[in-house]
Amino acid sequence: MSEKRQYFLCGIGGSGMLPLALILRAAGHAVSGSDRALDQGRTAPKFDFLKSRGIALFPQDGAGLSSARQIVVASAAVEDTVPDIRAALELGAKRLSRAQMLSELFNAARTPIGVAGTSGKSTTTGMIAWILHAAGADPTVMNGAVMKNFASPDALFASALVGAGDAFVSEIDESDGSIALFSPKIAVLNNISLDHKSMEELRRLFSDFIAKTSVAILNLDNAETRSLSSIHRGKKITFSLTDQSADLFADQICAERYGVSFTAHDNARSEQYGVELKMPGRHNVANALAAIGAATAAGISFKSACDALCTFEGVKRRFEYIGEAAGISVIDDFGHNPDKISATLRTLKDFPGRLLVMFQPHGFGPLKKMKDEFIECFSTNLDTDDILVMPEPVYFGGTADRSVSSGDITAGVTRRGRKAASYDTRQECGDALVRAAHTGDRIVVMGARDDTLTTFAEGLLDQLKRLDSD
Repeated sequence: MSEKRQYFLCGIGGSGMLPLALILRAAGHAVSGSDRALDQGRTAPKFDFLKSRGIALFPQDGAGLSSARQIVVASAAVEDTVPDIRAALELGAKRLSRAQMLSELFNAARTPIGVAGTSGKSTTTGMIAWILHAAGADPTVMNGAVMKNFASPDALFASALVGAGDAFVSEIDESDGSIALFSPKIAVLNNISLDHKSMEELRRLFSDFIAKTSVAILNLDNAETRSLSSIHRGKKITFSLTDQSADLFADQICAERYGVSFTAHDNARSEQYGVELKMPGRHNVANALAAIGAATAAGISFKSACDALCTFEGVKRRFEYIGEAAGISVIDDFGHNPDKISATLRTLKDFPGRLLVMFQPHGFGPLKKMKDEFIECFSTNLDTDDILVMPEPVYFGGTADRSVSSGDITAGVTRRGRKAASYDTRQECGDALVRAAHTGDRIVVMGARDDTLTTFAEGLLDQLKRLDSD
């Protein structure tokens, strides 16, 4: 892609679009875009950051499209009736999906490293990025979350890196089937569990994904991934927290409130090193092993990978400690499907303290698809004195099937003997939790695809501080 082009990104503030915009701009292309959140006056700092990088922003009314030479990048779900898309069609401008654009960049790299799986992609991608960076490999990175190690006052939204090295590390999403576009040299598959697609579809997509790679990094602790490991005929590096025969194995796992330590074993090299992570949970130990596997496949030494992980600061909104007031902690978390939510709740249960959880669903579709799994998840992982509250899913209009609501989930959890309630608005949920909270409790804000959830969590902490000072 040496030719300089003009790109217009529809929904440029999204977690997938923003880093793509940064990578394209850093490569010298002209980049502009629009976003509904910008028109609605939401998440202004994000858009100020894009402007500071020389990216022009327009209302989502078609005004930013003026030439057939522009290449419009938009989610495949964006309909032709959206003004930007309508304007592009009238001009005859080329349209690419975000996945098509990303795969074009990714597949052209000398060492494309793809991170896939239902859960843990952003954290594992960030870990690999930091290991390669610390080793001087200068990678290009596309992540769906801000990587704290690379964030600074001048780069608050560091979800992308542009390097001169061979590696292009990218989180790869399976939800729309576009994983089929990517051809990694090194492929990480953390886990497979029900999310956006049926298990049959997921098995096919992930099987095809690892079949194309030179080296597959596979999690033996996930039954679905283990089954793919048994049929994969190419080179593979396996990892596990329970199976000592795996290529990479972790033991002596010691849980801390906001971290976890363990000993990593590389059985192929007969090496072992201690690792101290600045994020909690056994699931993050698994993510770390996956990152070590990918890094060693890319030529980084086992010891260097382990050392780098000890200074990895994590990614935003993954079990992120916001603060404490009146002895009540507030935590912000990206958990939005049963697998991710369960991992966070299990981690929290390693330590005493009641859990007050607000879960904001990111759509009516996931609620309907995973209704029973959500009910099972919360009923199993919450104790009888914990509290779950849920607002209705974020909804900006359209033709979504709204037959299953948050109330259906909380009613099911209540029938299972747990405390749960739904409210019309997020603020009502927050007020209910603040009223119920007392010393020793942990308030956990959960949900995806909404940057304002962090601001909301910070607002709850402010409320607690005000009450504590009265």
